[in-house]
Amino acid sequence: MSDACAGRVARLRELMDERGYDAIILRNNPDLRWLTGAERTFDGETAHTAFITADQLLLHTDSRYYNTFCERLGEATAWKIDQEPIAATAWAAARILASRSRVVAIEDTCTLAFFDALQHACAEASVAPLFPRLHSDICKLRMVKDAEEVELLKEAQRITEEAFEHICGFIRPGQTEQQIRAELENYMLSHGADGLSFGTIIAAGPNGANPHAQPGDYVVREGDLIVMDYGALYHDYHADMTRTVCVGEPSARQCEVYDIVRRAHEECAAMVRPGIIGKEVHEHSVKVISDAGYGAYYGHGLGHGVGIEIHELPGFGRGWDKPVPAGSVVTIEPGIYLPGEFGIRLEDCGIVTERGYEPFTTISHDLRVIPVRQP
Repeated sequence: MSDACAGRVARLRELMDERGYDAIILRNNPDLRWLTGAERTFDGETAHTAFITADQLLLHTDSRYYNTFCERLGEATAWKIDQEPIAATAWAAARILASRSRVVAIEDTCTLAFFDALQHACAEASVAPLFPRLHSDICKLRMVKDAEEVELLKEAQRITEEAFEHICGFIRPGQTEQQIRAELENYMLSHGADGLSFGTIIAAGPNGANPHAQPGDYVVREGDLIVMDYGALYHDYHADMTRTVCVGEPSARQCEVYDIVRRAHEECAAMVRPGIIGKEVHEHSVKVISDAGYGAYYGHGLGHGVGIEIHELPGFGRGWDKPVPAGSVVTIEPGIYLPGEFGIRLEDCGIVTERGYEPFTTISHDLRVIPVRQP
């Protein structure tokens, strides 16, 4: 187990000791990835169950994943991997019995069906522990990134930025949003990405006014703005970047709106420091855009945490009324969306340090103009 993962386990065990938990049962894949360090192993299935005590790290999986876990974690791992072909609930109940655990915390992300089956399995094993809930407790631990995580996030961002430069040389009038998307995603997957952070947004012309528009058959024309929100996935860590480009020279109105979004972004970034309340940063972005007369066209939050998941804690949104800690990785992405005309969003992803907000993103905030070339 890497030093980074050992540190993560130690932080979790400190929480267990503070709360009086004898054990914790985990099934949430992002949390398991964070604790085990088993990269490129977890997929969309909830197929693994961890049982953690003060002196044991046990993981139940099945034959589809067992060899991969063994390869990823190596012989020196502190984790004991088990592929016994029994139900996860029966396995967990047996671990509770063997460890004589009386207080077993369980994540509130587990399904009700799993919890009901676990209680039944415990009754069958003649054990009746207390099951206090973990309410985003591990997500809160994951807010502060260690050095290993930061390096993976930076590499994901590097691939993302290379793809941006490539796609700016590819775009031309007559292409569809889907064609641009396919080229962008293929470039990332061919140049180091393990996958995509999320479904790529390529929103051209009036489609840009829909913040989460899905690429379609809209044909790009000269004068269109294109909102590109995408990211590379690298060893399970996500990049997230949005740039709005213009095909040909932008109009005065497009430049005016772009400059407002840029100002909102840069003023908010300058506010960021450890301990700042997330919603205060968001509220400043609303003020900048509202004072310019476009408040009705900016409805989403300013930013969100990024890491093993594309949306993590903390956030720069109206709902995050807590301090943002040093070491957290958060996006800043204000936008203005004018129905029937165009949309503009400018997004960086960066880390909160004692010096302030340090973006992983290095692409300029200048509006990129795509020269018009013949198909």
